[in-house]
Amino acid sequence: MAKRNVLPGFGLTLGLTLTWLSILILIPLAGLFLKTTELSIGEFIETVTSRRTLHALSISFGIALAAAVVNLIAGVIVVWALVRYRFPGQRLFDAIVDIPFALPTAVAGVALSALFSERGWLGAPLAWLGIKVAFTPLGIFVAMIFIGIPFVVRTVQPVLADLEPELEEAAASLGARRWQIVTKVIVPSLTPAILTGFALAFARAVGEYGSVIFIAGNLPNVSEIAPLLIVIRLSEFRYADATAIAVVMLVVAFFIIFLINRIQRWAQTRGAQSH
Repeated sequence: MAKRNVLPGFGLTLGLTLTWLSILILIPLAGLFLKTTELSIGEFIETVTSRRTLHALSISFGIALAAAVVNLIAGVIVVWALVRYRFPGQRLFDAIVDIPFALPTAVAGVALSALFSERGWLGAPLAWLGIKVAFTPLGIFVAMIFIGIPFVVRTVQPVLADLEPELEEAAASLGARRWQIVTKVIVPSLTPAILTGFALAFARAVGEYGSVIFIAGNLPNVSEIAPLLIVIRLSEFRYADATAIAVVMLVVAFFIIFLINRIQRWAQTRGAQSH
């Protein structure tokens, strides 16, 4: 007699899952790759290795990676303050973290451009110090930090909140110092969530368009991001060129996120073995 599955409806739910994944993700991605076949191998290589394309890709991925690192560090600090301390206005600050989620990206771009322009509240004193933010790669960096930090905070926050204080108390009772508790108990428990938040912040920053184009300046070979270059190629009716750049972005982003996920799995396995 066949053993019944504990969870009924597995076949139906699996079929629906694969159908929706195919319709929403796999088929559009397949169409993206198929469109690039309109280019010969030589034309594809020439398109994705042109100076303008390479610079746009380096701007998007390089600054997105740097912004994700900053968001990782700042996000963990914010989470620590929100979870481990009680202070006036805590709920207000907790709600402020979600503003980049709800704020339209164009509004965020306009706000950041006004704030960091040479006459803005923050841009003016920075300009006096010789630091120009708006319409430079530094502006892209600021915009990517702005839209990415909630991903780290909201991913790590529930994990830290659920971390049992007894573990820290037990480590302290065994003679562990504060830095040892942080590095040996807290950080290993948070590592999978931290890596997930980092991957989400990076992925969002790489594909960000609305908030970045207002503060970037969009100068070719200076502050032009890859998503904008794709839009420019589409406006020029060079659809195959646009999809070629998109395919490179997709492959590189997938490889980086896959690598981060593998590190995350390794951290989870190591944490489970240590417990």
